[in-house]
Amino acid sequence: MGLKSFRPVTPVLRFRTVADFSEITKDTPEKSLTSSKQRTNGRNSYGRVTVRFRGGGHKRRYRFIDFRRDKVGIPGRVAAIEYDPNRSARIALVHYADGEKRYIIAPIGLTVGQQILAGSDAEVKTGNALQLKDIPVGEMIHNVELQPGGGAKIARGAGTAAQLMAKLDAQYALVRLPSGEQKKILLTCRATIGTVSNPDHANVVWGKAGASRWRGRMPHNRGVSQNPVDHPHGGGEGKTSGGRHPVTPWGQPTKGFKTRNNKRTDSSIVRRRK
Repeated sequence: MGLKSFRPVTPVLRFRTVADFSEITKDTPEKSLTSSKQRTNGRNSYGRVTVRFRGGGHKRRYRFIDFRRDKVGIPGRVAAIEYDPNRSARIALVHYADGEKRYIIAPIGLTVGQQILAGSDAEVKTGNALQLKDIPVGEMIHNVELQPGGGAKIARGAGTAAQLMAKLDAQYALVRLPSGEQKKILLTCRATIGTVSNPDHANVVWGKAGASRWRGRMPHNRGVSQNPVDHPHGGGEGKTSGGRHPVTPWGQPTKGFKTRNNKRTDSSIVRRRK
């Protein structure tokens, strides 16, 4: 795991970096665990743009990832570490003792040939999935469920990890999320030991506009460069800053304006993120 830089034979290559993919051991995905991926390009079912600046990009196949880790008590062997174009982390192909194959999110340190297990009998080591009640306090975890059996929702991106801070009572654990927020989560929720792979993902420099287009990102033009009919920041003589209060094209305040509003989950938050 690392980054590869280039000799600056062109202006783009002077700063461009890419992952070296040294941990990848298999080039083609397991066919039975993939499906075609329909591209929406930011359009809804009526064909109207609902997310701006999306479109194009390289064709992808979707890999089915086991976020539930519900093969309890059945040991599995890591057969390969693979690239997944649909996520920032690497994925691991696991061959289970009963003959089934599944993909999981690969944590840092998971190697080909390693045995992994899910369930209360599993050892506390990288790649094993246990309920929070069976994990020691202070352990770094990822793929954390919010509802028992609901599948992992927290700490799935490259280089991320949550930390089990405490077991508050017979029902809840206190987990610190990658954002710094501390949240109460049921002890019967499952999590995987370790930190998600590919931590250098955050340090990659695309280097050119084309690299954004490969990923399905279209050019993003600023509000101040538009006309008044198209954006609240638009218009004016010469260059203007766009007004005193930055807003979206639809008038919603931005740049620090809090939009989080979910009373259903507010009670589980012990400490807000910074």
